[in-house]
Amino acid sequence: MASAPKERANTTLPRVVSYHILYHYFLFPGMTMLLLRTTPSPRLVLLFQLLRPTSSFTYCKSSGLAFTGARTTPNFGSIFRPFHINHKMMSTMDSSVEEVDDPYIFLEEVESEESIAFAKMANEKCLARLGDPSHSDTYKRVLAALEKGTGEMLLYNFWKDSKNPKGLWRKTTLTSYQSNNTEWITVLDLDALAKKEEISWVWKGYTPLPRSLDDPEKSGYKPGVASSAPQGRVTRVLLNLSRGGADATYLREFDLLTEEFVDPDGEDMGFYLPEAKTRARYKSRDVLLVGADTGEGSTTTSGYPRTVREWTRGSKVDDSPIIFEVDATDVSCGQYLYDETHREGGAMYEVQSRSMSFYNSLYYVRMEPTDTFVKLAVAMNTEVSFFGRWMMLRVKADWEANENGSDKDFKSGSLIYVDARAFLDFSSAKERGNLDGVKEMGSRLEYHVLFEPTDSMSYAGYSTTKNYLILYTLDDVKERLKFFKIGETGGPFSLVYGDDEGGQIRAASAGGVDSKESDLIWLTTSSYTQPSTLYLADASKCGTDDFILSKLKSLPQMVCSATLLYSTLFLRVKFSDCFALPELFQFDSSDLDVSQHFATSNDGTKIPYFMIAKKGIKLDGSTPTLLYGYGGFEISLGPRYATTVGVSWLERGGVYVEANIRGGGEYGPKWHQSALKENRNKCYEDFIAVGEHLVASNICTPKTLACRGGSNGGLLAGNMLVQAPDLFAAIHIAVPLLDMKRFNKLLAGASWMAEYGNPDTDDWKEFIYKYSPYHNIDVKREKYPNVLVTTSTRDDRVHPAHARKMVKKMWDLGEGKDWPVFYYENIEGGHGGAADSKQEAFMTSLSYDFLWRALTNSLP
Repeated sequence: MASAPKERANTTLPRVVSYHILYHYFLFPGMTMLLLRTTPSPRLVLLFQLLRPTSSFTYCKSSGLAFTGARTTPNFGSIFRPFHINHKMMSTMDSSVEEVDDPYIFLEEVESEESIAFAKMANEKCLARLGDPSHSDTYKRVLAALEKGTGEMLLYNFWKDSKNPKGLWRKTTLTSYQSNNTEWITVLDLDALAKKEEISWVWKGYTPLPRSLDDPEKSGYKPGVASSAPQGRVTRVLLNLSRGGADATYLREFDLLTEEFVDPDGEDMGFYLPEAKTRARYKSRDVLLVGADTGEGSTTTSGYPRTVREWTRGSKVDDSPIIFEVDATDVSCGQYLYDETHREGGAMYEVQSRSMSFYNSLYYVRMEPTDTFVKLAVAMNTEVSFFGRWMMLRVKADWEANENGSDKDFKSGSLIYVDARAFLDFSSAKERGNLDGVKEMGSRLEYHVLFEPTDSMSYAGYSTTKNYLILYTLDDVKERLKFFKIGETGGPFSLVYGDDEGGQIRAASAGGVDSKESDLIWLTTSSYTQPSTLYLADASKCGTDDFILSKLKSLPQMVCSATLLYSTLFLRVKFSDCFALPELFQFDSSDLDVSQHFATSNDGTKIPYFMIAKKGIKLDGSTPTLLYGYGGFEISLGPRYATTVGVSWLERGGVYVEANIRGGGEYGPKWHQSALKENRNKCYEDFIAVGEHLVASNICTPKTLACRGGSNGGLLAGNMLVQAPDLFAAIHIAVPLLDMKRFNKLLAGASWMAEYGNPDTDDWKEFIYKYSPYHNIDVKREKYPNVLVTTSTRDDRVHPAHARKMVKKMWDLGEGKDWPVFYYENIEGGHGGAADSKQEAFMTSLSYDFLWRALTNSLP
């Protein structure tokens, strides 16, 4: 399924279900990885690519792995709305609903001479006015922070620093990692590879060959054999390397024993595929389940695979048999193995997924290779995973008894589980239309509810060890955790420890060291103002003094989803223990205060937001304040240590605010679904309400308030420009969607129609037109706020034409008016906007320096 548009360094990330062993028995991709809390459905795999675009992402469904490749409270009084907000269409728009001609459509040619010339001209013009960020103090601070090292910090680790801007993939042992002088061994030097092959490679992660699918003689893995230590090691991976940071990657097989690429023309006939949005997973050592661009008819209209082939080593992928195929108008398809054979009653589940839209998928499952695939009798937006003999179902719409075969109704947002074989029998009878069979099989079903949402609490995911499931929930966007233990002989789960003292402003990551073999977990802790710290812990001892085995590392440079647990859940984890290395902090947070507040939107809905500000802030409206938001694709914002925000904004004395507006996942599926399509206006109204609340509380004034957002958040920021231009003094619109008339025709845009609607239907006139910034520029307006628009030529997710066309149109229509619009297009970088630390520092400095100068009246 397609990737949602996303530019974001400010997100609570999912967690990994389990970690596969790579070398010397251990693997844990470090703290800038996306930690997937539950083995995701295909739609979530796509969302993960969005979560942190400057990181790489690889997902192996068969192994459940997701990798990437870092108080004085203001008195909030009554709210007032002193600004003119454009809630209705203005009669003075320059374009009508029936607009057909688009004089800037030539800018949709990504790498044409005209487009590149426009980008370079705009870049020169931008830097001529704003100055070169690489000469600023902000750039130096951000670059120094980034180059202290980012990446996957454990055992197999992808690392960047000043000497290795593209990065090193390296390894160490657990013993070495636990020491004060860790010895790293380089596995692959990406800078050297880029120089040798004369390609600007960007790391996009890897997909491992699971031990259970490998040749035991090579991996050393012996299933079913008792062992006191983890068995075997992963011997092969599929590396994903991007040219310049694009989503499309080259697939190249890599041998972890020889630490070399497996030559496709050599004796071992390594797997290799050219640049495309490929999806590949091992079925065995010598067979891949692969969705690739093999020519006409092999991709959907969204640009993703529409076929799955079984590709045997040594053969041509074009000649490989197609084993699964979907319609060209679907978003994508996939097939993978889900290995639960190591748990009582588990199986090697084989799953086919057909993504009909971004959120709706059909699933077909079998438990034995000789079985027939069975279509699961679940709603199409249900998320499906497995634990031992159990099928885990996260329902995202109310599931009534007459549909699920029981006498129970299940609320949207619930996590339930049921015996997998029994549910497959029920689904098979329902698929065949056997009413007697449906009744009989339904009577055998026993559903168990692991989580049911409330008005304030939502499901946020889970991770696992050999015998435990760690459940994550959000309570008014503050995280809580519960530990469940699997019953004897694989029976139902029982709650053994839970955080019942209420949520805190925090986030958590706890992933199994090896979920096949042990209950040890890697625990990371973090907050807005405290950097990440990593512990080795034992899930079987949760709630006791022996839970934390050792503190391993404190990594302030990381920007990851982690949690400060303080003393509410793990009594041995204290603030002073977590952060005993202040000299490593990337910015001074000693005088900062983190608080949560609520604004009221137009329809009366309470909208939470987090604010980070200096203690004892003066309530005179003079403080430069930056408001950030996203509001889409059920992605939640939440606490995490963000070095660049601290260095670039907070240390200067600014206030930083994150708004948890509708469209996100902070309160579960309903929070997201309430702002889809014709209700999209709600997320914009929510964001405006937060901005007005900040002004009403004397934190800032419109002259000291800025906002920024990227990708879908860029659409949000673009709408602030045209809907609430009097509320903001400066706006940064990054890698944005802006032309909503043509978004579905540009790159992966067709896959997002489930979020925005279809502009080729009446949706355009009825609601999409209202939130298309490109079509709502007010030609009679004499003044717009200061605007910086940024994008990347190599962004193959959200087309750079959105940014190019908007800027060119505003330059032309705004001639002679006070419309200060700056534009910068990075030639590399992909959807993340930057290909390495220097580029990231450049783009970050350009943005934050622009916003600060705009709010302090120091722009040229």
